[in-house]
Amino acid sequence: MDVQELKKLDAYLRKLFGNPTIRVVPKSSKSAQVLIGEDELGDLTLDDEDGDLSYNFRMVIQVSNDPSLQPVPVLSAYLRAKFDNEKIRVVTRPKKTDSLEAYLGEEFLGVLFVEAEKGRKFYIFELPILDVDLEGGVLA
Repeated sequence: MDVQELKKLDAYLRKLFGNPTIRVVPKSSKSAQVLIGEDELGDLTLDDEDGDLSYNFRMVIQVSNDPSLQPVPVLSAYLRAKFDNEKIRVVTRPKKTDSLEAYLGEEFLGVLFVEAEKGRKFYIFELPILDVDLEGGVLA
């Protein structure tokens, strides 16, 4: 990712979440790290296959293995606190039990996929970013 891409991604994520402390830091030519202050949020990868340019933000969220855990309120509270934005909400998906959806107000953000590995339960939050999002959309 070049400097211009990083600046656009930085501005897009700051504007989207309303958080001026979000930073995008390069890791390689096709990946970057997303931070809030000094805290790592997740990774951003470039997808330039098929001539279309897009990015995917991926954040792993560890949750309790307690079977009584209600993931919607827990994940909503976690994402609100992490991004410092009270408008984030997590909702169940119709006809899907392996994932949830995240919204910022009424705007769809991405999907939270449920994963279990070695007795641990976690969610993977994936936020797609299209190249047109960086040119217009939220930044318009």
